[in-house]
Amino acid sequence: MIVAASLVLIVLFSVAFHLVSPWWWTPIASNWGYIDTTLVITFWITGAVFTAVVLFMAWCVFRYRHKPGRVAHYEPESKRLEIWLTALTALGVAAMLAPGLVVWNRFITVPDDATEIEVVAQQWFWSYRLPGADGQLGSSDVTWISADNPLGLNPHDRLGADDVVIDGGDLHLPIGKPVKVLLRSVDVLHDFYVPEFRAKMDMVPGMVTYFWFTPTRTGEFEVLCAELCGTGHGYMRGYVLIDEEAEYEAWLGEQLTFAGLPAGEGVQVANTAEPIGGSDP
Repeated sequence: MIVAASLVLIVLFSVAFHLVSPWWWTPIASNWGYIDTTLVITFWITGAVFTAVVLFMAWCVFRYRHKPGRVAHYEPESKRLEIWLTALTALGVAAMLAPGLVVWNRFITVPDDATEIEVVAQQWFWSYRLPGADGQLGSSDVTWISADNPLGLNPHDRLGADDVVIDGGDLHLPIGKPVKVLLRSVDVLHDFYVPEFRAKMDMVPGMVTYFWFTPTRTGEFEVLCAELCGTGHGYMRGYVLIDEEAEYEAWLGEQLTFAGLPAGEGVQVANTAEPIGGSDP
């Protein structure tokens, strides 16, 4: 009786905690709503299964508790039960996967007016690159990385001359403007994660991954690495600050461009009025 009652109390406490929990999601970025809706669907499905399984266990403990003279019933298999369990499991998995596929499509379908920025990870800090006046990022490669060129920008690419380079500092973004975040790692696996933005993505050496979002609230939000990347993993933190337009422009005007770094001296800024077919050799 104690075991059965404890199982029932676990279910009641879990459901009550979910319903009256003080922790609820707050919309801070554009992708917050549809991602959380998917999580809620998952909670309902897994919660229903959890409740059914635990209550069934409680019923079994109570119904088939030990009594003098009772002999256990042995039933090695039941095809009917197996078919029902397989069908219900498949239905539950499909119900959780389908919304996720829709959300994933929205997560990687970038608006045409989104501004590209770059996040570069290395043990154990974050660096960033933003486009300059031409609105475009120049090319980069790990072979160009040096003490004077920490992000590996191509010194022969005119598009990168006015790129804003933030080596190990904090990232600022303007409110209300869509941003495509390009993710690059120069050493091991990392994961760029801003919990309040409902945005995270693995950063794989040799690949450029991405996601997009539109900041909808000003403030300071912590950046975490969500992939174990070495002994300094827990200290790999930073901040993203969402500013009003005037504050963002003031901050942007104080930052160094690649042309202002030793590795970028002499690089000519591209004339965006002319057609650009790629990087200069």
